[in-house]
Amino acid sequence: MLLENQNKGLRLAYAVAFTCMVAFMGIGLVDPILKTIAVKLNATPAQTTLLFTSYMLVTGIIMLFTGFISTRIGAKKTISIGLIIIVLFAALAGRSQTITQLISLRAGWGFGNALFLSTALTAIVSVMPEKTEQAIMLYEGSLGIGMAVGPLVGGVLGSLSWRFPFYGVAILMFIAALTIMVSLEPIAKPAKRAPFFAGAVALKNHRLRSIGIIALLYNFGFFTILAYAPFLLVGLTELQVGFVFFGWGVMLAIASVFIAPRMEQKTNTLVTLLFGLSFFLICLMVIGIYADQPALVAFGVIIAGFFQGLVNTLLTTVAMENDSIERSVASSAYSFIRFTGGAIAPFVAGKIAEKWSAHWTFYFASLMILIGIFFVLRNQKYFVTVEEVEKEIELTEGQELS
Repeated sequence: MLLENQNKGLRLAYAVAFTCMVAFMGIGLVDPILKTIAVKLNATPAQTTLLFTSYMLVTGIIMLFTGFISTRIGAKKTISIGLIIIVLFAALAGRSQTITQLISLRAGWGFGNALFLSTALTAIVSVMPEKTEQAIMLYEGSLGIGMAVGPLVGGVLGSLSWRFPFYGVAILMFIAALTIMVSLEPIAKPAKRAPFFAGAVALKNHRLRSIGIIALLYNFGFFTILAYAPFLLVGLTELQVGFVFFGWGVMLAIASVFIAPRMEQKTNTLVTLLFGLSFFLICLMVIGIYADQPALVAFGVIIAGFFQGLVNTLLTTVAMENDSIERSVASSAYSFIRFTGGAIAPFVAGKIAEKWSAHWTFYFASLMILIGIFFVLRNQKYFVTVEEVEKEIELTEGQELS
């Protein structure tokens, strides 16, 4: 009976992970067509990066309240409503006539994204209660695959028309919505409903807040690459840019699912995290130095994906392992800070490039990662997972017995 329940939980987790993959495709989908959108809608690079800012800002803010919503109507309904909103706004985005319209519709898209993604993470962890780390690896793996496939789909469809990628996502999200409605059984609501400001109140928790700040700083680098690197790939077609970010996403997925847990076992969470952040910083510096050489920028972007995969998995795992906060609330609060960093970075990147140069855009992102490393070192005690504590206890008991 126990094995049957575990297998059932795993099937449900994979169903949610599939929809997460499709949702994450929507983030990187516009990368290959950013330059085309700028030309077709008479927008500057700085204006075009607001497609990320509006999307991520609304996603982050609404995520503060997804715990309040999901604990009342249930995870399945919250996820389904979020998916339907994404379908609607993605389809409308494809009909945009101005950059302002497109930015506004991406914001609406972000609203649905918030309802879906934050609740999806909670849902995956809930159906795999004894395997939190594996559940998070599944979530981050779907992020990596979605981030890889999204730019490729955007490149293929974008080579025909910049509008087609938006229609493509609308169709895929509609399929994902049907998948969730059919395969995902209602997940039991928590015994206690989350208050309206539960997400904001959760940030009083020093552990969650500290990890969130590190995630915010890290996401400056993450979304500087995602939102501004395409403008440096001069001379590449939409499809070629799509392949660059496909390579980036593949590296992200491989590191998230396969490499991060192995490195963590051989060393520990803190060492693996510092390793990932340090080499990600180096990648950003290399892109900054060679910002006017598209081939080296492309290489730097792809390699950066590997180190970002390590960081993604570890930060999310540590953030969700907080016994003092309901998981749905912890997910909402952490995601709010994480996506806020993703919202600010594209806007700042575009402005720095306009005022100085693209070189300084990536130097600034490197500085944010450096500050993030400093925060990790200041808060080392929080980067010890439950598994590492149990392993330490077993080693201590073994030494005492011997």
